[in-house]
Amino acid sequence: MLDIQWIITFLVLGSFVGFMAGLLGIGGGGIMVPMLTTIFIMQGVDANNVVHLALGTSMASMIFTSFSSLRAHHSKQAVLWPVVKRMAIGIILGTFLATFIASNMRSVYLAMFFTAFMAFVSLQMFLNKKPKPSRQLAGSAGLFGAGTFIGSISALVSIGGGSLTVPYLTWQNVDIKKAIGTSAAIGLPISIAGSLGYLINGVISSNAVTYTNTLYTFGFVNLPAVLLISITSVFMAPIGAKFAHKLPVAILKKIFAVLLIILSIKMLISVL
Repeated sequence: MLDIQWIITFLVLGSFVGFMAGLLGIGGGGIMVPMLTTIFIMQGVDANNVVHLALGTSMASMIFTSFSSLRAHHSKQAVLWPVVKRMAIGIILGTFLATFIASNMRSVYLAMFFTAFMAFVSLQMFLNKKPKPSRQLAGSAGLFGAGTFIGSISALVSIGGGSLTVPYLTWQNVDIKKAIGTSAAIGLPISIAGSLGYLINGVISSNAVTYTNTLYTFGFVNLPAVLLISITSVFMAPIGAKFAHKLPVAILKKIFAVLLIILSIKMLISVL
C-alpha cells in the first residue's frame, strides 16, 4: 500500500505541473523528471536506474495531458493534421527506439544529457528567442526526418516535443498558434511510444528496478505516480491557461527557466 505522504506528494506535483503547463505552454517533463528522481531515491530506488524510472513515469504521465491538450487545440482548428500525419511515423520510431538507447545508459549519463538539454531550453525561454521564418514547409521526407529526431530527443529527456517542434515549424513559416497546436498533437504519439518503450525495456533490461516496493512498478513506469500526477495535472492545466491572460507570463517564463536549471542540477547531483 502506498503511504499517504507519497500520495499527497504525487498529487501536489501533478497540480504544479498541470498549472505551469497551462500557464506557460510547456511540457511537464522538465519538472517531473528531476522531481521524480528525488522522490524515487527517497523511496529506495537504486541510483543505477532511478533516472530511467523517472523518465518512463514522466512519459506515461503525459499521455493524459497530451490528449487533453490535443482536443483543446483541435477544437480551435489550430492543428495541422497533414503535418502531424507526415511526422507521426518518424516520431513514433524515433521515440520508441531511443528508449532502448536510454535504457542501456547509466543514470548519471542520462542525468548529464537531461541537464544539458534543459540548459538549452531554459536559455531559449529566458531570452525568448524565436527563429525567424526563412523557408517553406518541408516535404514528407523532411518532416519524417524531423519527426525521428524530435522523437529521439523527446524520449531521452521525457518531453512532449514542444521545445523542438514549435521552433522547427515556425522556422518554416507556420503560424505560431498552429505550430503550438500541431506540437500539442505530436505530443500524444511521443508519450504513447515512449511509455511503451520504457515499459518494455524495464521488463527486459538487466537494470530492472530495484526498489523497496515494486508491486506497482511495471518496467520503468511507476503506476501510482502516473495516475496521481495525471488526475491533478489534467484538472489544473485549464486553470493555468486561464491565468495566462492575467499574469505577467514573460516574467514568469524567466523565473521558470531558472527553476528548470536548478532542478536539473539538483537531479544530477542526486545521482552522482
